[in-house]
Amino acid sequence: MRLCRFDDNRLGVVRGDVLHDVSAVLEALPAWRYPLPDHDPLIAALPDLRPRIEALADAAPALPLAGRRLLPPVASPGKIIAAPVNYRLHHDEALADQGIHHGTNILPIDKAGLFLKANSSLAGASEPVTLRFPEARNDHEIELVAVIGRRADRVSRAAALDHVAGYCIGLDMTVRGTEERSMRKSCDGYSVLGPCMVTADEIPDPSTLEMELRVNGELRQKARTADLLRDVAALIERASSFYTLMPGDLLFTGTPEGVGPVRPGDVMRAAISGIGAMEIIVC
Repeated sequence: MRLCRFDDNRLGVVRGDVLHDVSAVLEALPAWRYPLPDHDPLIAALPDLRPRIEALADAAPALPLAGRRLLPPVASPGKIIAAPVNYRLHHDEALADQGIHHGTNILPIDKAGLFLKANSSLAGASEPVTLRFPEARNDHEIELVAVIGRRADRVSRAAALDHVAGYCIGLDMTVRGTEERSMRKSCDGYSVLGPCMVTADEIPDPSTLEMELRVNGELRQKARTADLLRDVAALIERASSFYTLMPGDLLFTGTPEGVGPVRPGDVMRAAISGIGAMEIIVC
């Protein structure tokens, strides 16, 4: 199943090039009072709501997907977690390019660990990336994103994928400089998520996917998730050893080699097999 959020916070099931509005299922979610939950309510309830979602989709008319405003498929992640230098060739290029490392120490992921991005950086596939510091180098980084589906506290690698609700395409936009990663990657709109969330049953093995990113039609990044230094399961194991993962938390798994700058007017096209593609305008 492929879920999207569109237009005015509507919920849709994507089938091919059309969608079916299933927003009525949202009425089954709890009416929260303060304090608000520490997770995304829809993702937490998805296993129970899925039969009703599928029934609503079967009954709802098909609407054209083209022209819809696509919002982030996950509305309220508690955390956005990201993996640095998780492809060997990207680690090599980061060490070799002064424009990337800026004299800072680029550690491999096993030493660097993970980092957090501000939730305010989240954006959907229909939103442009507005460069916060256009005078600086702003790079594209395509990544597979895993959406946590249920509470994960110190889970083993063997059990980790059982805690995944689905997968999305992510763009981890980055201002190059000497500041901490969590600052340079947390500008508004610098965590692009979309175009939909493909539920985990459709991607039983996330290490078999191919990804590519083009800028104005020029191929910049192309890789396979099989090349990840730490795969999705290992990242969940590592992350959950430090903090509890909750439904709706987003895990950006790292970008391959080929990162490069974008400028206002550029169009990025990010694609991952099994998920789809999205085009993002740079402003």
